[in-house]
Amino acid sequence: MKQTSFLAFLLACGALSAGAQAKIRTQSTQAWVGYFNQTRLSDRWGLWLEGQLRTQDDLVDGLSQSILRGGLTYYLADNTKATAGYAFVNHFPADNHPDVSQPEHRVWQQVQWHTRYRRLRTMQWFRLEERYRRRIAADGSLGEGHQFNYRARYNFLLQMPLAPEVRKGTVSLIANNEVMVNFGKEIVTNYFDQNRAFLGAAFNLNAADNIQAGYLNVFQQLGTPGRYRTLHTARLSFFHNLDLRKKNRP
Repeated sequence: MKQTSFLAFLLACGALSAGAQAKIRTQSTQAWVGYFNQTRLSDRWGLWLEGQLRTQDDLVDGLSQSILRGGLTYYLADNTKATAGYAFVNHFPADNHPDVSQPEHRVWQQVQWHTRYRRLRTMQWFRLEERYRRRIAADGSLGEGHQFNYRARYNFLLQMPLAPEVRKGTVSLIANNEVMVNFGKEIVTNYFDQNRAFLGAAFNLNAADNIQAGYLNVFQQLGTPGRYRTLHTARLSFFHNLDLRKKNRP
């Protein structure tokens, strides 16, 4: 009986070990830089424009991705807005397409809102993306057609200014987390896409514009079963906010 129990224990350990071995985890060290602009045209309408560039590894080794995103914003209130737009994403050559870049087209919709407390500020948004990624052929070249899936994203940012009033020269502490979930007919294993956790600081160039810098940790489940990736990322972002409304209205 003891021998049978011991054998069952060994088999269970073997199964757990095999499951653990089946999980492949990779790590990279990247740098992400970005420009994020929101321009308010009137009481109700505005524009969203951003550009991002991301390296591949060792902070400065190659490029992994570039993003150009634009959108039209409708202001439900001064602190709440809805945006819809288009983004073009270029995935630079990688393991499964070493000689070509993979283009991706994204249609996106978002609701964003801001809340102010006595010494804290929060920003939240929900975003839905419709992603059309060019298929990759077995030989690593661009294939015919596109892979399609939806992705839902929730972003929460907490800002603590180190001064009573946010103005030129104000420094703030930033904590930010974003979770992303895939869904659609072509999603089989990676319903959870990734989590992005950021800690850093913001420096205000004026009351509206700021530069943020800090550490971003990305944990991602890849499309291949059992494959996961962690990115240790240095992130630098410029947030540029313009208000083109006439200030001297009655």
